[in-house]
Amino acid sequence: MSQDFSDIRHSVRALCREFDGGYWRRVDRDRAYPEEFVGAMTRAGFLAALIPEEFEGSGLGLGAAAAILEEVHLSGGNAAACHAQMYIMGTVLRHGTAAQKKTHLPAIARGEVRLQAFGVTEPASGSDATRIRTRARRDGGDYVVDGQKVWTSRAEHSDLMLLLARTAPRESDQGRHEGLSVFLVDIREARGSGLTIKPIRTMLNHATTEVFFDGLRIPADSLIGEEGEGFRCILDGMNAERILIGAECIGDARWFIEKASGYANEREVFGRPIGRNQGVQFPIARAYAAAEAADLMVRKAAALFDAGEPCGPEANMAKLLASEASWQAADMCMQTFGGYGFAEEYDVERKFRETRLYQVAPVSTNLVLSYLAEHVLGLPRSY
Repeated sequence: MSQDFSDIRHSVRALCREFDGGYWRRVDRDRAYPEEFVGAMTRAGFLAALIPEEFEGSGLGLGAAAAILEEVHLSGGNAAACHAQMYIMGTVLRHGTAAQKKTHLPAIARGEVRLQAFGVTEPASGSDATRIRTRARRDGGDYVVDGQKVWTSRAEHSDLMLLLARTAPRESDQGRHEGLSVFLVDIREARGSGLTIKPIRTMLNHATTEVFFDGLRIPADSLIGEEGEGFRCILDGMNAERILIGAECIGDARWFIEKASGYANEREVFGRPIGRNQGVQFPIARAYAAAEAADLMVRKAAALFDAGEPCGPEANMAKLLASEASWQAADMCMQTFGGYGFAEEYDVERKFRETRLYQVAPVSTNLVLSYLAEHVLGLPRSY
């Protein structure tokens, strides 16, 4: 059994008690960024969990980070406002220069700077990052960036953005992932100087945006890793992202199960608790079994990642199984509550909307299945 991180979980629970359902309902209603919550998480050091101690971070592994995010969701909150700072970190840690690490990591650990925006997806390319069109052209001591990103969440609330752009044309005779480079962009300097951010209103409060680049000049030392090797640089971050999202989904699933179990014990119809009916019991029990099984895969994937072992299949399965478990639990909880589930005051409808996202992002369920079919089971490539 992997480490449970009980001390960390206890500390996160204590912090989250300061941000109850009323806080999250208010933030959701106002479509506001949970500034107070993010600030508290930062001051507590949770967002610096993966930053090594030499750069003033906690020096913890992904398993600990997963425990932190799971507890946020189990408390009824939502970690989407700050989780990217954890999974983006891997690209800087593993591929950044010594100067980049020394400049940015301590400031991020202290909460002076936020790295929460990840610019990858584009309107025309969708999940196919190899076909992005945003271009970074070398011009003397700078790169000049032109293009557009979409679904770049938290760009309005972040100081730095990790950006994937094309530095060489996509040629038919080269690998699909060649010619892509990754940059660390200072949003504070770029905004109004070639960078425009436009919010996108969605069914949940996710602070997501479109980002436009029009002749944006960034210093050449913004490049992380080697030019043309950007896709490889972000792969570790993608695996970490899927594992951490899986942990959030486990937290959601357990929140829904606890909520439904409590309500089924208390709610009486026809003179008896509705939880006495197997038609109510069995869906709750099935959701519980699914969540517990998915949790094992999340823990396995995190353990492999922390050991430096290949974990692509496990990371993808963790995200797939956990997101399906959370959605199963959400649907069950809504059904258990009946009409009251649609009332804002119970938080079920908010969490229902929030957890639905993870069937689609950060990678869709169908793409995970295609990956497993081709790369694990040896079936013909479908895309």
